[in-house]
Amino acid sequence: MKVSLISFTLNGAKLGHNLLMLLKVQEYEARAFTIGAYAQETGLESINEPLKEWTKRQFDEAEGIIFIGATGIAVRAIAPFVKDKTKDPAVLVIDEKGEFVIPLLSGHIGGANELAYEIASLIRAIPVITTATDINQKFAVDLFTKKNNLYISRMDYAKEISAAVLNNRKIGFESDFPVIGTLPNDLTDNNDLTNNEDCEYGICISLNEKKEPYERTLNLIPKIITLGIGCRKGKASDEIEKVVSEVLKMNHVSIHSVANVSSIDLKKEEAGLLEFCDKFDLKLITYPAEVLEKVQGNYNESDFVKSVTGIGNVCERAAILGSCSGTLLQKKFAENGVTVSIARKDWSVRF
Repeated sequence: MKVSLISFTLNGAKLGHNLLMLLKVQEYEARAFTIGAYAQETGLESINEPLKEWTKRQFDEAEGIIFIGATGIAVRAIAPFVKDKTKDPAVLVIDEKGEFVIPLLSGHIGGANELAYEIASLIRAIPVITTATDINQKFAVDLFTKKNNLYISRMDYAKEISAAVLNNRKIGFESDFPVIGTLPNDLTDNNDLTNNEDCEYGICISLNEKKEPYERTLNLIPKIITLGIGCRKGKASDEIEKVVSEVLKMNHVSIHSVANVSSIDLKKEEAGLLEFCDKFDLKLITYPAEVLEKVQGNYNESDFVKSVTGIGNVCERAAILGSCSGTLLQKKFAENGVTVSIARKDWSVRF
């Protein structure tokens, strides 16, 4: 985790130096800043820009920001840059004596609460946790999604479910995947319900974001799909996207379940493929032909593809490799010079 600390007093700078060393021992990628008057004495980096500019930069670059000083300073500094709980970094405040650690922003998804507990343990401070599900020891849907790397289809439903949990309402739970661990008391397995209408709210874990077993279904989508893609040289991004969308729709698989795109090394600089990956924030993984050729299985071979790449099938083999030898859900689908296959990584829900 990439963490930036900032302090404003000499005592705060000394605490910042100590915490910096402790975080580095814990293998955090940490940096610590202070105002110029204390930088030389403590060996910290000097902040050479207005606090507002420094904070803006950290929102863009860091995963966690720690203010050592007054909460008001932190609130005013971050206010212009707070956008979305699914994207904002973890923000914490520590008093200059190191007695209290307060998660201020992104307690669950951003990991601020977890970081607060860890820092409190390191400096022997008291973590001040204010999120209602934590202090009432209730199921926290946003923390659960972070732990399992799930896409939240509707944040408004996530908020409503959190409120319903706190009000001791029954929340249904359905999963298309195996479950490891014990279901929290706040959730009721769909198999234990006599009628789904018993639950107004429910959580559904599926690749299909249109599956709605409850009146108000929160679809949580695991990022476990690899798209194996091959294409003729010069194919535009929108042409690739059109075929991908068609294949996903045929298989009732959400685009939000896609973790990466895999192909052959020959395509690692293919402009249309790179543009497609950039649009959907997907990592492109490519493999040499000799590596793809070793992937075991019965594949739909093409003489033309073999004459160009050296192997008769790129997309299916690439999908299997990219999914860590997962399950092929869609064999090669070819249209307009684009081939697409889908593989699913073996995965389970964990509580």
